[in-house]
Amino acid sequence: MSLRPSALLLACCTLLLSLGASAEVKVLTSIKPLQLIAAAVQDGEGSPDVLLPPGASPHSYALRPSDVRRLREAQLFYWIGPDMEVFLDKPLQARQAPSVAVQELPGMHLRKFVNFENMGHADYEDHDHDHRPGTVDAHLWLLPANAQAIAARMAEDLAIADPLNAGRYQANLKAFDERMEQLDARLKQRLAPLVGKPYFVFHEAFDYFEEAYGLRHTGVFALSADVQPGARHVAAMRAQLQKAGPSCIFSEPPIRP
Repeated sequence: MSLRPSALLLACCTLLLSLGASAEVKVLTSIKPLQLIAAAVQDGEGSPDVLLPPGASPHSYALRPSDVRRLREAQLFYWIGPDMEVFLDKPLQARQAPSVAVQELPGMHLRKFVNFENMGHADYEDHDHDHRPGTVDAHLWLLPANAQAIAARMAEDLAIADPLNAGRYQANLKAFDERMEQLDARLKQRLAPLVGKPYFVFHEAFDYFEEAYGLRHTGVFALSADVQPGARHVAAMRAQLQKAGPSCIFSEPPIRP
């Protein structure tokens, strides 16, 4: 059986297109903030997935069988590190494909938790999560420079996994950096009048953001989303609120006031 020239040309074009096309790189992140950064870098070439469902705490999540399967199938996996997603430490030891703990990236600026004012040893009893004094504050993506460093690593990894689209990933990274710089400038301008104003947070999670914009919370209600404050700390917070007068209190969806 012979093919007509037009049919033969169509078959050749289809073959060339299939050879030139690259499959989407399967990217999985542990938490939403990392997924948003990955989505900016992978834009136009794929859609990264996120492991934790909405409202789940990365400090105490338990993997489901479907989560284990997604971990196994992902080509690239990004997590903050053992100072946040404690539940991932052992499962990732069995993973064959690359897993990147972003808190370990070169040049990453890391903060450590300090002993909260008026919080004694009793407030830390029976608490094995790493919000204890001296451990790394893993909410590192809230510092713009850290978010940019994470995006740069993702662009590098994607270019290796998908070299045909390396140019796209670099262009996306450049656009992400430009947006971050513009946002940083706007936030500095808008938040400048609030420096020194009293406000309270429920969770010790915003130190990186505060460092970037010269802010500092007056008090914190809970060590983490999973730990209720002790009686002594509750009394101290009540005294701080009365002393501060009219203040702003920032709540968080997963944390009950």
